[in-house]
Amino acid sequence: MSVAGLRRAASESVSGLPREFWWLWTSTLVNRLGAFVATFMALYLTLERGYSPSYAGLVASLHGLGGVVSSLGAGVMADRLGRRPTMLIAQSSTAASVALLGFVQHPVAIAAVAFLVGMASNASRPAVQAMMADIVRPEDRVRAFSLNYWAINLGFAVSSAGAGFIAEYSYLAGFLGEAVMTLICAVVVFVKLPESRPQRAKATADGPAEPEVSMGTVLRDGRFMSVVGLSFLIALIFMQGHVGLPLAMGADGFSSSDFGMAIAVNGVLIVALQIPVTRFIEHRDPRRLLIISAVLAGYGFGLTAFAGSIAVYALTVCVWTLAEIINAPTQTGLVVRLSPLHGRGRYQGMHTLSWSVAALIAPLMSGFVIERYGAEWLWGLCAVLGTVAGLGYWLLMRNLPAASASGSTGATGADAQAERIAPVRRIEDCPADAVGPVPAAGVVSPPASVP
Repeated sequence: MSVAGLRRAASESVSGLPREFWWLWTSTLVNRLGAFVATFMALYLTLERGYSPSYAGLVASLHGLGGVVSSLGAGVMADRLGRRPTMLIAQSSTAASVALLGFVQHPVAIAAVAFLVGMASNASRPAVQAMMADIVRPEDRVRAFSLNYWAINLGFAVSSAGAGFIAEYSYLAGFLGEAVMTLICAVVVFVKLPESRPQRAKATADGPAEPEVSMGTVLRDGRFMSVVGLSFLIALIFMQGHVGLPLAMGADGFSSSDFGMAIAVNGVLIVALQIPVTRFIEHRDPRRLLIISAVLAGYGFGLTAFAGSIAVYALTVCVWTLAEIINAPTQTGLVVRLSPLHGRGRYQGMHTLSWSVAALIAPLMSGFVIERYGAEWLWGLCAVLGTVAGLGYWLLMRNLPAASASGSTGATGADAQAERIAPVRRIEDCPADAVGPVPAAGVVSPPASVP
């Protein structure tokens, strides 16, 4: 492709998205640039503080448990308080708890603060995803989610390299640096992002009020909870890249630097291919994309059973990274499609929960399987999970109408009508006749309101 063609492709990839999205994108990038705790927690506890690996594992589990606890609560907050207040509370709490973690020394205090960090750092995710769905037109959402995912990985790749040098100088500097970067995110949200939470329609002479959306509504939504279950299976597979893969490579005699070289392929490919691949898949049938990505992820890890060199390990990383690039924005778009307009926070919180629980279970699963049966059984299990997930997507979505040719995410008629209003500022600022009532998922589900 010529330079002019590359410029045109890049311009088309970023054009048409509202200004608020780019401030939200900037906040995501800055937040990931400051990621230090999640990357160097184990090294900090074992090398700097002198604690045992088992204690480091316990703290990591408590950090993950905090994310599990906050996922649902933050989703409810995003719907009740609003997206903006939830992000401000989460980011301010993260900054304070991360800074505190750098100073506490007692093992119980470290574990307790790590739990708080896990809660606070995960609390903004449902609000960010809900706000992104609020402010981006349905036909642009897959592209927007892809760009946001790209920012996450770009920021993490840069921060991992920079944080390594900071850790050699001072772990405390790393903790304080993350706290400062998170505060910058809060400032960006406070100054640049207006509230986007849509208001639930009240009863009028023209019709009844929209039904309330509670966590019970989410749990009774069988189709959506099936998606959450499938998301959990996909998350279990992808988690093995950071849990099972280093254990397996270590058991095969490879060093930590060898693993670093293999896993670096994941970040490089996401940064290089996320945008062009998204351009290719943006208007394609999401049902096929989810099935293909599930199977590709499972068998990508399954191929690891035949790896005996760094080159082959890197090749398997290429396969499942392509699945990750396809699955991430498509899966998030599906969650939005199945979410009622005024219940997006709760639905996004439940989806986030599937990944948080997978982060807790994946280390236990990989350690048990590798220790008892060998790494080959773990990779075979990944292939089975990918097959089950692909079959699950096929069964779940085979009778559902495809997305429109325009690339719409298949929102309800009222949802689509509300969100096509020029680049969405605040839905509550739109004319009253521009937004109609939206049926709550699991309560009313006419054929036109589902994917």
